[in-house]
Amino acid sequence: MNADESILRDPNADYTMRDLSSSSMGLSNSRGSREIEITDVQTVMVDGNFPWTLVRVYTDAGVVGTGEAYWGAAVPELIDRMRPFLIGENPMDIDRLYEHLIQKMSGEGSIEGKTVTAISGIEIALHDLVGKLLGVPAYQLLGGKYRDSVRVYCDCHTEAEADPVACADEAERVVEELGYDALKFDLDVPSGHEGDRANRHLNPGEIRHKVEIIDRVTDRVRDAAEVAFDCHWSFNASSAKRLAAAVEDYDVWWLEDPVPPENLQVQTDVTNGTITPIATGENRYRVTEHRRLIEDGGVDIIAPDLPKVGGMRETRKIAEVAGQHYVPVAMHNVASPIGTMASAQVAAAIPNSLAVEYHSYELGWWSDLVDEEPIQSGRIEIPERPGLGVSLDMDVLAEHLVSGETLFDESWVH
Repeated sequence: MNADESILRDPNADYTMRDLSSSSMGLSNSRGSREIEITDVQTVMVDGNFPWTLVRVYTDAGVVGTGEAYWGAAVPELIDRMRPFLIGENPMDIDRLYEHLIQKMSGEGSIEGKTVTAISGIEIALHDLVGKLLGVPAYQLLGGKYRDSVRVYCDCHTEAEADPVACADEAERVVEELGYDALKFDLDVPSGHEGDRANRHLNPGEIRHKVEIIDRVTDRVRDAAEVAFDCHWSFNASSAKRLAAAVEDYDVWWLEDPVPPENLQVQTDVTNGTITPIATGENRYRVTEHRRLIEDGGVDIIAPDLPKVGGMRETRKIAEVAGQHYVPVAMHNVASPIGTMASAQVAAAIPNSLAVEYHSYELGWWSDLVDEEPIQSGRIEIPERPGLGVSLDMDVLAEHLVSGETLFDESWVH
């Protein structure tokens, strides 16, 4: 093996053309007269309604930032892979470190997918960390806030998810007992009329069943709540158009992900073919993919997932593009209180925020995971505490780890 081959095969070798590490940039890690360096990055997986991946970034100043990456296999391994690229760096340089990780991981797919998701968790932790170092809330790092509280929409479920009356009953309960004025229900549920599901075709019986769910739910809550309906990319183009047309006379907040996400032209055709609002975005990555979707007119409401799409600043960039086209932002969110509060901090800092999703209302210990109560009466009050404004309860965390996981090693933190 010659020297060139050795460099190419070393995963930690610095062979990228555009190295943004502090040493290559000629940067000092000084903050005034004091140096701050990242000393460690750790992850732990929590057994929530999804296997949440929490991320901690540690510094020699004794200050720790907490973030969250969208759940999924290999995300902790990717974060561990990036750990050497962060050790010794100044955490204050959030944008540079984000681009540094994108560059270093370019060969491993940092355009989209799990690599971007892993970077998202680190980026959120850096916002929490830098907010603590500066003594300001995370929204202040994004330019300040438009609102003191953020609307939350509750993703609702029932044991009889295909029963229109059961869905209506649950909608009424969530509004009256839990205080939400924004809801979402699934439409890709069994109807009893299914034909060949592989071809994504909806027959007339299936469409009638989905219309009945929408009719019952929207009639039950009327003006007390707005209701969206999620299709989870289940239908072909013609079926999606027929379904959207069939519900145009109902008070549908939006119809979410009616067609698979890969073909943006089909998405655009479906959106432009109906007055029913169409939302999508959770399976698109970074601002470039969302920009194409927005500029092509493929979406009425954009729904990025912040711990998946690239992090807090990337989500703000998406919101800025959306704002130029008068498109509102409704953040998809299946995260723990950490990722949820990160989404809320961004939602507070952008003018075109509709709501942030909450997917865990049936998980009894969700709010116990942090020392604060993030959601009250269908809203998140934006905290004035530094960083994200929530702190992990380590005792609760220890009770709900994924099997085989161990707590963060913080024995050396002072």
